[in-house]
Amino acid sequence: MPTPLLATKLYIPAPRPNVVLRAQLIERLNQGLHRKLTLLSAQAGFGKTTLISAWLAECPRPVAWLSLDDGDSSLPRFLSYLIAALQTIMPTVGAGVLAALEAAQLPPTDVLVTALLNDIVAQPVYGILVLDDYHLIDARPVDDALALLLEHLPPQLHLVVATREDPPLPLARLRVRDQLTELRAADLRFTATEAASFLNQAMALNLAADHIAALETRTEGWVAGLQLAALSLHGRADVAGFVRTFAGDNHYIVDYLVDEVLSRQPEHVRTFLLQTAMLERLSGPLCDAVTGQNDSRLLLDALERGNLFVVPLDDQRQWFRYHHLFADLLASHAQQSLDLSLLHRRASAWYAANGWPADAIRHALAANDPQRAAGLIEQAWPVMDGRFQADTWMGWAQALPESIRENRPVLSVAYAWGLLNSGELEAAAPHLRTAEWWLEQSAATIERPPEMIIVDEQQFRTLPASIATARTYLAQASGDVAGSVVYGRRALELLPADDHLRRGPAAALLGLAHWASGDLELAYQALATAMANFQKVGNLHFAVSGTYGLADIRTVQGRLHEAIAIYTQALQLALAQGEPLLRGTADLYLGLSELYLEQGQLADATQNLLRSMELGQQAALPDWPYRCCRVQSRFKAIEGDFGGALALLEEAARHYTRTPVPDVRPLAAMQMRVWLAQGRLHEARRWASAQGLSVDDELSYIREFEHITLARVLLAESSATGGDSYSVLRLLDRLLRAAEAGGRIGSAIEIGVLQSLAQQTHGNHPAALAALERAMRLAEPQGYIRIFVDHGPIMEQLLASAAAQGILPSYTRMLLAAFANGAASGSAARPIPAQPLIEPLSAREIEVLQLMALGLSNSQMSERLFLALSTVKGHNRSIFEKLQVQRRTEAVARARELGLL
Repeated sequence: MPTPLLATKLYIPAPRPNVVLRAQLIERLNQGLHRKLTLLSAQAGFGKTTLISAWLAECPRPVAWLSLDDGDSSLPRFLSYLIAALQTIMPTVGAGVLAALEAAQLPPTDVLVTALLNDIVAQPVYGILVLDDYHLIDARPVDDALALLLEHLPPQLHLVVATREDPPLPLARLRVRDQLTELRAADLRFTATEAASFLNQAMALNLAADHIAALETRTEGWVAGLQLAALSLHGRADVAGFVRTFAGDNHYIVDYLVDEVLSRQPEHVRTFLLQTAMLERLSGPLCDAVTGQNDSRLLLDALERGNLFVVPLDDQRQWFRYHHLFADLLASHAQQSLDLSLLHRRASAWYAANGWPADAIRHALAANDPQRAAGLIEQAWPVMDGRFQADTWMGWAQALPESIRENRPVLSVAYAWGLLNSGELEAAAPHLRTAEWWLEQSAATIERPPEMIIVDEQQFRTLPASIATARTYLAQASGDVAGSVVYGRRALELLPADDHLRRGPAAALLGLAHWASGDLELAYQALATAMANFQKVGNLHFAVSGTYGLADIRTVQGRLHEAIAIYTQALQLALAQGEPLLRGTADLYLGLSELYLEQGQLADATQNLLRSMELGQQAALPDWPYRCCRVQSRFKAIEGDFGGALALLEEAARHYTRTPVPDVRPLAAMQMRVWLAQGRLHEARRWASAQGLSVDDELSYIREFEHITLARVLLAESSATGGDSYSVLRLLDRLLRAAEAGGRIGSAIEIGVLQSLAQQTHGNHPAALAALERAMRLAEPQGYIRIFVDHGPIMEQLLASAAAQGILPSYTRMLLAAFANGAASGSAARPIPAQPLIEPLSAREIEVLQLMALGLSNSQMSERLFLALSTVKGHNRSIFEKLQVQRRTEAVARARELGLL
């Protein structure tokens, strides 16, 4: 379910009647439309929002408006509202990103922003996006996302930011590039003429010119100060005396004027203002509940008509807010005279009764009522977890005193799940133990212990199963396979057979445990059952999410055709759902790419990889960036670009997070294989030593990939030194027997290939051909290519000998043709030229620079390098900074001067 959004935040404020026309400022705003950003930065009360609304009322461009509040400092919430605002003028923008924001793990910011930018570029509309009150944002991820959006903002969109303080955006760079229009306090202050128009026309006063001049001078054209002064002047006889005493620092002026305004209001209005000051938005029913009155709607209408700093939030005038400055000042006075905790509790109760749990929780916390807040937070968990809003939920839960959670077992388990979702495995365990202790206490007595608090009975009834499932997750992610099996079975025993939704995670986790232990067929059946159950209850997202595990198991079993069929069938299911695409669709294309690459179908592999990258994170699972980098690294290694392959593996490491999915092909071992291709034996041997690997280790499936990699290291050493290859043959023989016993034919093929190479190195050519033939007979039915071709010239020679002896002639010809077509991996990394730079360019940056010199666009480089567009642009920025240039042409010229091209 999508997260509900407040439509009032997208409401464009209508120009006030009799607003002062500020023609010069509006002209500056119009002239700035060709730039990327218009920034209105000044303290409260300088008329930023009023000016923008007056300008937009006359501007022909369509406008998207977003009024920000401090709750928007959450990146998913900010992007959700940003996209909702854009969709008011560009209806098809951002659907995929919104789907990505519902993921359990938030995709990388650059992936999200890139997808949004690509959507905007495709729009025929040229519009304006206004972010009002940006100073309320206090989150680096949001600032970074906006900076990235601004950096690559297409001409279809002009950004307007209104704020009380400069945002952490690259303003200096935008000024240099003439991409910034700025209006600050000095620009926004009323001139004497504007002050006269405001006081005598908008505020309906009849002041003499000298009085206007005095007020304008003493307020320095501050619009809010003039407005407050005007309110105080209404009905006052001694105007001259008021003007004479109207002086001092702005803060004192504000305090004085609020006292004046409040003191001149009727008692019931003054009380109403103070009692509702703590509300972020106002409606008649809400204000009635908070104040205990029954005429709040009439009062709000009267306040708006009286220009008493009330701003409508919708066209129907159902919701309002106070001017932020006025609200701050009212709140300050209310703090001194009212019991705010009582008012917050009333607001919390109203929001809870009307289906606004987030606001109910916020007011309960503000009321310093942790017991009420804890109950609301406990009830909110299932829905928020289902919407992948665990981060927001955890923020509330962490605001509670720890003692409040201690006697609430349901809340303790929900809190533990929140920690598990964020990867804090060790921190989750104590909260599970707390809940378990309460269950034991409850079971030991006829009635529940009176100090144990349960708010959500349904969650409490399923608590044992939820704990067992969480224990399964924790054990599996921590490498405790046996414990994972025990807990997974317990969870399934505790859940009814027809509770497919809750049984799904437990069954899937149990399947992962079997996978880690090497019992692949049992793992496959468990995962397949879990995915089928998810599909039964209509949860297609989860049904598709397990496809990678199913296909990977079949791949290890050497059943490539079946693995391809698994991906293809899941892709048909995903595409049948239409737009937006299911999460995980990009992963399906990625998996197909890897399989087609192994079968030597480079065109199909490339096409599927590019399609996966085109869809990006908005149609992918949380770990897609990690796996995408790994697949791209494989492409790079095949091209002979080992530096690029290593760079992509390093990027993959940055995306890696610990999950219950067994890490059967660790990145470090993949890195070692690239080092071996580069001839870096010393680093590879040092890795093997650091991992504690030896030929006499007890073998297990979870470390099989590492031991096969160790065999590669030993084989490379034997080839380089001419030493004895007995140890590697002994290790390979043990590995082969273990793989065959476990039904891991894919592993057996690779081990057989290495055996043939080891025997050839040992000088035993007949044994080498025999081992090769065994591997080929296993590989031929599934169309394996790369597992042979990646080993280069020595394998080509062995295959030529096999062809001469008539061994599997058609398959041998196919493999030799792959060599003839240039499919073998390159034999050495491309050298990086010497660089007379303070900070040298990386291998990948040199590659980008070379393509830049050829005139390729960023999109073309993205396709050529198999990189996300945002990554290419990031490399461009880094190159410009290191070369101290600002344009592509300058970068290429500077690189030629330095001998880098």
